[in-house]
Amino acid sequence: MASFMKAASGLGNLLLRGVGLLLFLLLWEAAPRLGWVGSAYMSPPSMVFRAIWLLAARGELARHFLVSLQRVLLGLLISVAVGVSFGLFLGYFRSLERYLDLLFQAFRQMSAFALFPVFILLFGLGELSKTIIIFWASLWPVLLNTSSGVRNVDRVLIQSARSMGASRTFIFCRIVLPAAAPEIFTGIRLGASYCVMAVVAAEMIGANAGLGYLVLYSQETFNIPEMYGGIVSLAILGLGLNCALYSIEKFFTSWKQDIRVGE
Repeated sequence: MASFMKAASGLGNLLLRGVGLLLFLLLWEAAPRLGWVGSAYMSPPSMVFRAIWLLAARGELARHFLVSLQRVLLGLLISVAVGVSFGLFLGYFRSLERYLDLLFQAFRQMSAFALFPVFILLFGLGELSKTIIIFWASLWPVLLNTSSGVRNVDRVLIQSARSMGASRTFIFCRIVLPAAAPEIFTGIRLGASYCVMAVVAAEMIGANAGLGYLVLYSQETFNIPEMYGGIVSLAILGLGLNCALYSIEKFFTSWKQDIRVGE
């Protein structure tokens, strides 16, 4: 009975969260059909989902989706490896972070889209330039959030561990990393959203596959339903990636739930 009630409660919460999306889809469907917006510029969701179905039936959607997913994951993995490791180092050694903070804040303001021509000049139009664009876009939220998370660890916990003879390795692995984990994962999830935005720009130049390429090609050939289908697929990609990262975060920060239950 308890499990049934829990499932019913979860379903109810899901339905409540979906009300806004449902209203948006109804408004979107009504706007072109009632003449509020020209149907040549905004296809209703029914036509968009039909275009998605046809793309999937031809195997094109899976090809474009997987290409974009591969680029996003590669750029994100590199940014996580570099950003988390360097962010932990900077946060732990605060004196070094003071010297580099202004530089990193300046780099953070340099949009990957603005640097796109530079990356193309240096690395060409191949996969390397696309990976670097996605890496650059997602690196800074990961690095700076990680550094901030380590810097904001309660110093009382660290001093208490030192007073009891704990080694630096023990303090870092058992106190600093768990305490900084929520902020680290916040940075990773932000970086993932930037990856999805950057992959669109990366695939609009010098690409022959990917959801960004699909959007641009459909716009150029005036296949508006497929264009919106590509945009919806990008939203699904971003949402799925965020959900996966949220599940990983819950696994690695399960101690937070344990503390709340204890309270």
